[in-house]
Amino acid sequence: MGKGVGMDKPVIVTVDDDPGVSRAVARDLRRRYGQEYRIVRAETARDGIDAVREMRLRGDDVAAILADYRMPQMNGVQFLEAAMDLYPYARRVLLTAYADTDAAIQAINVVDLDHYLLKPWDPPEEKFYPVMDGQLDAWLRTERVDRAELRVVGDRWSAQSYKVRDFLARNHVPYQWMLSDDPEGAQLVKAAGEGCHLPLVVTSDGVTLESPDQATLATAVGLSTTPATDFYDLIVVGGGPAGLGAAVYGASEGLNTVLVEAYSSGGQAGQSSRIENYLGFPDGVSGQQLADRARRQALKFGAELLTARKVTSLEPRGQARVVGFQDGGEIAAHAVILATGVAYRRLEAPGLGEFVGRGVFYGAALTEAPACADTEVFIVGAANSAGQAAVYLSGFASKVHLLVRSDGLEKSMSHYLIEQIAAIPNIEVHVQTQVVGAGGEGHLERLTLSTKGEERTVDAQWLFVFIGAEPYTSWLGETVERDARGFVLTGPDLVQGGRRPRNWPLRREPYFLETNVPGVLAAGDVRAESIKRVASAVGEGAMAVALVHRYLEKQ
Repeated sequence: MGKGVGMDKPVIVTVDDDPGVSRAVARDLRRRYGQEYRIVRAETARDGIDAVREMRLRGDDVAAILADYRMPQMNGVQFLEAAMDLYPYARRVLLTAYADTDAAIQAINVVDLDHYLLKPWDPPEEKFYPVMDGQLDAWLRTERVDRAELRVVGDRWSAQSYKVRDFLARNHVPYQWMLSDDPEGAQLVKAAGEGCHLPLVVTSDGVTLESPDQATLATAVGLSTTPATDFYDLIVVGGGPAGLGAAVYGASEGLNTVLVEAYSSGGQAGQSSRIENYLGFPDGVSGQQLADRARRQALKFGAELLTARKVTSLEPRGQARVVGFQDGGEIAAHAVILATGVAYRRLEAPGLGEFVGRGVFYGAALTEAPACADTEVFIVGAANSAGQAAVYLSGFASKVHLLVRSDGLEKSMSHYLIEQIAAIPNIEVHVQTQVVGAGGEGHLERLTLSTKGEERTVDAQWLFVFIGAEPYTSWLGETVERDARGFVLTGPDLVQGGRRPRNWPLRREPYFLETNVPGVLAAGDVRAESIKRVASAVGEGAMAVALVHRYLEKQ
């Protein structure tokens, strides 16, 4: 999609559902900034989001977004939150009446609001332009890293196409998705040559990647995969809340810190459509937004972040702790924090395995939500992650079926989520219900459900699974002690009954988060008996860094 006349100017977007106010705002903006900026106005939130999405795909640069607070489809805070995912560096301004100032103050937490303006602001020379001058100047001085736009061509029910799209989305890389039988998609496949293997990824400079693996894709989109050096003060393994918390605190406190993540920052929390019980975000925050803010915060303090590098070994060598990668190579550090988190357990039912990525998804799979429009979706799980997904997908699907093995949600889900689910008419909770089979031609088309021992078959194209939690710790081998389920043992759990940790060389006992290897700590969900909440994971990441300092001081 080429750029037309004037499309090279950065854009100021204004959204207001009052036509008169909308025209007035656009008029004031054009009068002052029309020579240097393109002014785009919309009179509904839906039109505004569509316009911003089109600009993102076209590669336009958005400098500022102004949204009125009181809009019927979504309020200004919700609009700015949605736009923030597409243009994280754009300055965000909320237009409010005097009665809405409380909402504006709350928006500072929700969307990192840069300013709120009270309407009316006559004369603009005194009350409007000085504010916008400051916002646009701040935008111009911001170091913006815009990755080249990608086009991804694939088949609708291709598991590999889903993996590519999910990897790009969770790493905040914008891309345009095309089906291979669409005219533009077919042209790109033809241009790639006979025998092209899908999915096809095309960069803005014309480089084509056929069915790329994760490391190749990461390199192509500019994600860092190669360590800058071979020795650090601190290696953090895992980029979920605990790992990101450790990276932020480690780097901010002067430790030469590298975070190694096998897939994308955020972990399981990064897949959550909305986290509403995290301190400081009274209106909630999406897992992706929280992860992206933490990632940018870690980079700001100087942490190094490696993506698409899978850690497969940990070995103490004297005072060094050496981490090895699956694709070869290793790095070493004085200390290591294990924050690899947990993964959703696979659902064992005949036929399900062949449809993973083709109708069966583990986790929220937010890239698939728009495709669920006007269809029925099924969710398996009874904890917060399943509840958050049900609430989110209810905004797209005609019906959401929440399948719960137990008698209810009360034992495993937060009360606020249970109340939300009860208030949404197109969510139905099925208790004492399990998936016992699946079928379809090329993709999921039907599920066999068992309720209190009675089986029935239902039409189903979408199944999202949120069950159990399996820690990714098998790569640790015999080096680090774990419990029977694979969770890492630390601190007091290592010395129960007066025993000493295996191969523990020091006279002191392990610190609270320290494993049986001095200088190797664990934080977050991967640790045995940890509290499975985002806030506690972040806290443990910060606490682990404090204990790393204590460990280093006594070496």
